[in-house]
Amino acid sequence: MSRFDMPTPAQTAAVDEAITSRHSLRAFLPTPVPRQTVEDILAVASRAPSGTNTQPWQVHVLTGAALERVRSRLHAAYLDPAQNAANQEEYAYYPVEWRSPYIDRRRKVGWDLYGLLGIAKADKARMQVQHGRNFLFFDAPVGLFFTIDRVMEQGSWLDYGMFLQNVMVAARARGLHTCPQAAFTQFHALIAEELQLGPEQMLVCGMSLGHADPRAIENSLVTERAPVAEFTRFLEQ
Repeated sequence: MSRFDMPTPAQTAAVDEAITSRHSLRAFLPTPVPRQTVEDILAVASRAPSGTNTQPWQVHVLTGAALERVRSRLHAAYLDPAQNAANQEEYAYYPVEWRSPYIDRRRKVGWDLYGLLGIAKADKARMQVQHGRNFLFFDAPVGLFFTIDRVMEQGSWLDYGMFLQNVMVAARARGLHTCPQAAFTQFHALIAEELQLGPEQMLVCGMSLGHADPRAIENSLVTERAPVAEFTRFLEQ
């Protein structure tokens, strides 16, 4: 199909399915993902638009021993109260002042997940264990870190979001799943050391990539979306 052809209904359905079947998984099988598959996903994702074609994304792919080393160190740092307190996010992902409807959505997805896992609201210990699984990449065989050059401004972060979405949709098109993770930003200094990043590079987020574990109850969570009428205005006159 050329860039100017109308897609067939089957092609439209395939794209829609890749988008709507994407959701953040929190349990993966150990099944390896071939390097060529990862490269194919990133090549497709790189077609994301960016202002004046700046392409601000830098990707670091971890597998095998490298992944085991990094996730072991991250998980240990998370469990160590001193290290946990000493490491802070380099940028604010969430608002300082929460308000509706955002805080309501945040709370709902948290309690929906914990409800599936049988974690009570007062069970801080099990909450910590579950959150700590972020730093194990939820057992995925591929871990991704995304960095950006510090000279890039807010518009490039908007571009970066489109690239990340492309990664996740291209993964679904190949039968794989992902979990984009801002949790890693707390340990940006540790990650920069492990990846041997230069001072000009800033961590944006991480991502787990692999095959879904169909037996994991947490993977049955599908978050709700507001209807189009709730977030859209049509101006016709």
